[in-house]
Amino acid sequence: MKLLVYGATGQVARELARRAPGATFLGRDRADFAQPDSVAAPVLEGDWDAVINAAAHTAVDRAESEPKLAQAVNATAPGAIARACAARGIPLLHVSTDYVFDGSGDRPWRPDDPTGPQSVYGATKLAGEEAVRDAGGCHAILRTSWVFSAHGANFVKTMLRLGAERGELRIVADQIGGPTPAGAIAEALLQMADTLRNRPETAGTYHFSGTPETSWAGFAKKIFSQAGLPCRVTEIPTSEYPTPARRPLNSRLDCSSFTETFGLERPDWRAHLAGILTELRA
Repeated sequence: MKLLVYGATGQVARELARRAPGATFLGRDRADFAQPDSVAAPVLEGDWDAVINAAAHTAVDRAESEPKLAQAVNATAPGAIARACAARGIPLLHVSTDYVFDGSGDRPWRPDDPTGPQSVYGATKLAGEEAVRDAGGCHAILRTSWVFSAHGANFVKTMLRLGAERGELRIVADQIGGPTPAGAIAEALLQMADTLRNRPETAGTYHFSGTPETSWAGFAKKIFSQAGLPCRVTEIPTSEYPTPARRPLNSRLDCSSFTETFGLERPDWRAHLAGILTELRA
């Protein structure tokens, strides 16, 4: 499959490169999402079987102070790519987030549930979804949550650093979601791309996250346990850890339609965490 991937250094893009080394990956030097007018050209210039957009403005708190940049990267640029894909008849896979929901309740969010983002990041990612849909081409949107890997900045690497420096950490315990390994997301996207190319009727919006659901505090405890760090975790509510951007309390995602359509089960994040810790030690 001749695959074009937007993104080169992010967690999902790096895992895609491991699994699809023959794909073409576009970093910021070749596709600057801050300049959306230029990002569609590679779609129009190549003979692609599918396009994956794994690039995004993911600095959730910083987005609150730079909404125009977040809008350009998360919404305007994906819309330009989607229109180019639609014009060429090329399937597009677009990665989105649980932050498009308001985080209320405790039921896992279904793909067709009403959205209600509570942050600039969530609002611009939702605008990106809408731009992809409005382009009218064959597409699939994959919402995911709490991404982690051995690469880049993520919760696992932050906890390993802080856990080695401190004897105790206060971690939020009332935000619940499914930590999702970037490698599993990469595998899901490749399966989706192949399916969408052969069965365009599978186009739509899907959810994919790790299992079992846990809190950030529970995630941290498992990280310290598997890493052999003696750091204690004190559970606190979100109200005791204010941040510029509001985080959803309920990030549970109903992934049943994804499994039914693409035949991949939700990844057990605990098993993936063990492998990532081994990789980081090496």
